[in-house]
Amino acid sequence: MATIRYNPNGKQKGKITYNADIVRGIVTHALQETQGVELVPSKSRAIKLCFEKEGLFIDISVIAHYGYKVPELAFRIQQTVQQMVESMTKFKIAKIDVHVQSVVFPAPAAPAPAAEEEQTEGQEGQDGAQGNQ
Repeated sequence: MATIRYNPNGKQKGKITYNADIVRGIVTHALQETQGVELVPSKSRAIKLCFEKEGLFIDISVIAHYGYKVPELAFRIQQTVQQMVESMTKFKIAKIDVHVQSVVFPAPAAPAPAAEEEQTEGQEGQDGAQGNQ
């Protein structure tokens, strides 16, 4: 659990405490808003947080979608995560490491079977001829 003291006007005497799961949820939400990426399925490996005196260290493991440039994708992830975490929690981000574990390629389109289409059209023509008799 992480604790941060936030006193915007000097009148507040208490403290604000953030659970690591809250920060992990914010990181997950930031990744969902980033196109071309998804989290690694294993939650234990996907997002790692380390709260240090220098700030928050975040390791994110993702799967990239085919067609996106990996360096640009990683930079967008870093920017989005930093902006969302810092604005929602007042934590300062020390470092965000993005690990691209793999790339997902689109499934190949199945070719339409031409022989079946011709057979279906031939049967429709025969059915129509029988109905006219």
